[in-house]
Amino acid sequence: MVAPMAVDPLLTVAIDVTSLLGARTGVGVMTHELVTGLAARPDVAVRGFAVTWRGRGGLAAELPPGVTMATRPMAARPLREAWARGDRPPIETWTGPVDVVHGPNFVVPPARSAARVVTVHDLTAWRFPELVDRYTRDYPALVARAVAGGAWVHAPSRFVADEAAEVLGVDPARVVAVANGAPDLGPDEPGRDAAAGRARAGVERYVLAVGTVEPRKDHPSLVAAFDRVAERDPELQLVIAGVDGWGKDALDGAVAAARHADRIHRLGWVSTDERVALLRGAWVVAYPSVYEGFGLVPLEAMAAGVPVVTTRTGAIPEVVGEAAEMVDPGDVDALADALERVASDDARRDELIAAGHRRRARFRWSATVDDLVALYRRARVTSGVRPQM
Repeated sequence: MVAPMAVDPLLTVAIDVTSLLGARTGVGVMTHELVTGLAARPDVAVRGFAVTWRGRGGLAAELPPGVTMATRPMAARPLREAWARGDRPPIETWTGPVDVVHGPNFVVPPARSAARVVTVHDLTAWRFPELVDRYTRDYPALVARAVAGGAWVHAPSRFVADEAAEVLGVDPARVVAVANGAPDLGPDEPGRDAAAGRARAGVERYVLAVGTVEPRKDHPSLVAAFDRVAERDPELQLVIAGVDGWGKDALDGAVAAARHADRIHRLGWVSTDERVALLRGAWVVAYPSVYEGFGLVPLEAMAAGVPVVTTRTGAIPEVVGEAAEMVDPGDVDALADALERVASDDARRDELIAAGHRRRARFRWSATVDDLVALYRRARVTSGVRPQM
């Protein structure tokens, strides 16, 4: 007689879906893929909550079928202040009893009995506080309180996991690296194809930078490097797509000082379809970050079949491997040389594009979801066990 296969018990997971509101950043992409994957599993029940007063009514349209949404309002500012000082109110006030609560963006609420997991995407707020906004400067205190209270830490890379264990002073066994998946850009169809991207950019041959304009992304160095390349490549243009953040003034100054400012195009916020089209239409994607805990943009470029020039910092080498040109952060001359090499050398371009397709195939969202469910179950078994500090 064949013994019945063991079936994992149902796991009820509460997850913060606030990042699904508004323009979707890397955290929003990760949260969307995670919630979608969890909702499709028969062994997981998902309860979403949003720490926001305004906009919460629009979340239902962003959630996949099967996700139960907490409906009681949650006001972000007073709750963050309360959670920074103590363990009240617990998340069960909104979600009811759950097995695990996951904060996928540095903040995990206190819980009455649920195990807690907090995602630390990078240590920018700890390492480079001058590069973050006032809101983000609260993360170290909130994360420290969470791990002191028994929360497990999820990191998107081995680099961040090692750094988090060191900086947070927590047992490395409670810091688990689970990589993000590579983006799926969807079908190459009108409105999302290279032709649409070039039309949106308003130019035919361009270096593309995508993402919020913030100091960590180092747009000024990219502008300076492009300005040097532009001297020798009269057709190449620079396109910057992304909302203006707290790096806007520095970017404004860099563009004003550029000799070829007329060939620098700032598009601001773009829709998902426009972003995909811009990626597919780009000649080169530039990602000159000062520091990264993962790096979805290089994987997006690889999925689009576009070569990448990026920086050798943080987790970027772990993500891109040999499938990108890498330079040291802040090295404008090296960045200019790499951009010019990739823009002009067809053999090198073909080599990077082929390597990019192979590299991005290693990052699958299904594996991310599987590994995080394993972390949830591990955290649940050890719930109530305090970490070593």
